[in-house]
Amino acid sequence: MLPASLQAPTAVVMVRPQRFRPNPETAADNAFQACTSGQPPDATARSAHAEVSAAAARLEAAGVRVHLFDDDGAQDTPDSVFPNNWFSTHAGGHVALYPMFAPNRRRERRSDIIEMLKREYRVQDVIDYSGLEHDDMFLEGTGAMVLDHIARIAYTAQSNRADPVALERFCTHFNYEPMAFATADAQGLPCYHTNVMLCLGTDFALGGFDLIADPRRREAVRARLRESGRVLIELDARQIGEFAGNALELTGRDGQRLLALSERACASLSTAQKATIERSATLLPLRVPTIELAGGSVRCMLAGIHLARRPSVPAQAMAGRDHVLVCAV
Repeated sequence: MLPASLQAPTAVVMVRPQRFRPNPETAADNAFQACTSGQPPDATARSAHAEVSAAAARLEAAGVRVHLFDDDGAQDTPDSVFPNNWFSTHAGGHVALYPMFAPNRRRERRSDIIEMLKREYRVQDVIDYSGLEHDDMFLEGTGAMVLDHIARIAYTAQSNRADPVALERFCTHFNYEPMAFATADAQGLPCYHTNVMLCLGTDFALGGFDLIADPRRREAVRARLRESGRVLIELDARQIGEFAGNALELTGRDGQRLLALSERACASLSTAQKATIERSATLLPLRVPTIELAGGSVRCMLAGIHLARRPSVPAQAMAGRDHVLVCAV
């Protein structure tokens, strides 16, 4: 059995959508997003619902604890399948809520998910940055930031979804060092989220490092990752476009580390790259082609839980427990 890793959570939150579709409010700056699914809206929504169900079952079969919530479809939340953008959890009992760029994504925040975390895990405080939306300041969680939970570094591609002031506030509260950098693809467009170009496992880092515009900054990022003991796996532009960077390391049964990624992403990796990953983690490809039309893939679908689990207690015993909500606007 491998030793426990701070980087690879044993549990995740997933949201199963009812009215999934590529979000028109995020299309302008998300180069990974399709304009249309090419099929009737109801068929697209059904396909997405089925893909999340199957992915959750596959993760559970591998020993990952999955908290699966349904989006009831009552509100217009086409991207609800991507909960990692509006909240994150951290060792020591800390939870963060984030300010979202697109107005219809702000409706994805759900009190029932936070209440579940309080009930099932040891939560000490919830720090709420969502009020920054009133000042047009956004920081879309672990989409905007790829967090090294071991070395305490927040790798962040600069974009309108990663405001530098909001980033500094998060890093101050949660004790991370911010490491921001500008990116540009072949068309000169920045990456809308860092987690489409960078994935940090315990022992490896998958990265589209050539997207970092400044060569000196590019080498600085590589150097920091090597200092953390990780082997660097360089992804080319084609692999980034296939969502090979949008993966998440998890811990499954008997402490086995898993790399959850899409079938499309896995197929884009070379034999040598797969071998490097499999020295420390088992590849777990999931079939999510409909979800990927929205410009995100498996990592975006998984909100990792980095909290200590509570012992089982009756629900009535939890009723009187207090949890501090800290507003950080």
